[in-house]
Amino acid sequence: MSVPLAYASIILIWSTTPLAVRWSTEGTGFAFAVLARMLIGVTVAALFLRLGRYPIPLHARARRAYVVGGLGLFGTMALTYWGARHVGSGLISVLFGLSPIVAGVLATRWLGERNLTPIKIGGMLLSAAGLALIFLHDGGNARGNEAAGVVALLGAVLASSASLVAMKRIGDDSPPLATTIGSIVVALPLFALLWLATDGTVPRDLPLRAGGAIAYLGVFGSAVGFALYFYVVRHLEASKVALITLITPVLALMLGHWLNGEAIGPRVAAGTGLILAGLAMHQHTAWRVVQRLRVRA
Repeated sequence: MSVPLAYASIILIWSTTPLAVRWSTEGTGFAFAVLARMLIGVTVAALFLRLGRYPIPLHARARRAYVVGGLGLFGTMALTYWGARHVGSGLISVLFGLSPIVAGVLATRWLGERNLTPIKIGGMLLSAAGLALIFLHDGGNARGNEAAGVVALLGAVLASSASLVAMKRIGDDSPPLATTIGSIVVALPLFALLWLATDGTVPRDLPLRAGGAIAYLGVFGSAVGFALYFYVVRHLEASKVALITLITPVLALMLGHWLNGEAIGPRVAAGTGLILAGLAMHQHTAWRVVQRLRVRA
């Protein structure tokens, strides 16, 4: 598969994932929803791996990649699923839009990438202002655990970005599906423990929409999405991979509004605009990435 096609597929999958996550937790616990998703994902990925007759490398670098990917996967998904119960699906994607900034800072520290130029620092400050506006909006509503949900999602962003940069630093060249399976296998016991520690029950009457969302996330959000993600990670810089989240927030906000009746208040809209404007400043060389993708295609 070409890098541009994989890149576009990830954008489509990530735009629909936040809404699917919210739907998957309806009528069931968040821990069961994420555990069921991972079980489906590892099964489908293993089937793809077997059909393609790809090996599962077990050398030292591959094992390190599996551990790092698995720990990052657990931290990201556990915090995301918990926070998704209290935060709208569009806002989930907006918060994950901060990933390029977090990944850029971490890549500067761990990979030696030169990301902290004056214009990018300005973009970071602008996005921080947008985040503050959204956070104050949630906190001002004082409904349930919205503020806690935002904090949990920011933790998920940090876990995801740290895992991305660490994977780039390891530089493993295993097949993407093998990395997907290895990461999920590492994370599965942690998800099982989380499920047992929360409710530990299997819902008797799983709503059709929740079941469909879990199946969609298991196949596309996990098996297909993770494989494409690791494939793109291998071919692009960490900060450029995170650029995907510059596009998905707008699509996710529209889907949440149209399909789930999520209101987009003026403060959320303004905060989202500031975050996206900051990301555009931070990634002002994005057009060069597009040119590189076209050349590689």
